Amino acid sequence: MPGTSTASSSIQHHISFYKFVGIAQPEHYANVLRELTANVLGSILVASEGINGMVAGTATAVDEFAAQLMSDARLGGSFSDLVFKRSACATPPFHRMKVHTKPEILPLGVDDVHIDVEAVSGALTHVSPQAWRQLITEDDVVLIDNRNSFEYRLGHFRNAVDPQVNNFRDFPRYIAEQLPNWKAQGKRVAMYCTGGIRCEKTAAWMLGMDMPVYQLEGGILNYFASMPDADKDWQGECFVFDNRVALDTRLQETGTLDEEVYADSPDEQWRLQRARRLAEET
Repeated sequence: MPGTSTASSSIQHHISFYKFVGIAQPEHYANVLRELTANVLGSILVASEGINGMVAGTATAVDEFAAQLMSDARLGGSFSDLVFKRSACATPPFHRMKVHTKPEILPLGVDDVHIDVEAVSGALTHVSPQAWRQLITEDDVVLIDNRNSFEYRLGHFRNAVDPQVNNFRDFPRYIAEQLPNWKAQGKRVAMYCTGGIRCEKTAAWMLGMDMPVYQLEGGILNYFASMPDADKDWQGECFVFDNRVALDTRLQETGTLDEEVYADSPDEQWRLQRARRLAEET
């Protein structure tokens, strides 16, 4: 029966995905997705600029959902080439399924600027995990962590710079402030985030700024999945926005608690309260 398979096994599979693609009827897509997610739990956001989601369930349920997402005719082939990041998990990542629509799947926070990521995607530079390892050792590269400071504190690439922002919307201001210095120093920018979506939108916004920008293909999670010795480059853990809280470089849950993530930052107490609410929902 729909909705029962996710609780039938202690081992679940988590997948995350996103794509910047024009969607003329986001609410129609959302309604279709509410049908397709009957046997999984998680969160999916649909907007006119694309889709961003993460779901979990049994291996069978996740496989079936992914196949339907790519092939359902009602979605017009918009997601036929989606790339999924997958990991097994003992802790159920989610307690409910939510599909919703918003004006953007990822607000950059730059007033009066429309960023069409799909239109400029061919001009963006994605770096494979294997090439990334070499890139971030080069002297003319400034390595930027495109995440919140609490995520950086939990774990980051060695020698990465923490922009010290508490929200993705604050990131462009940091870039704008630092850009003249980087140009004067002849630097190139390499940046990374958890799954790639934050870097994708930032890199699209930075086009035309006369600054070479490189983004880690598939983000941290893809690096962990692709590089068996990722711990050579990564220090600490990787925060994830679900009940598992944090993963190590083998994509295994670490046992870190929300209280430990936010303990050193009074400004993050609202995140802690939200995490507690989500953990209590059934």
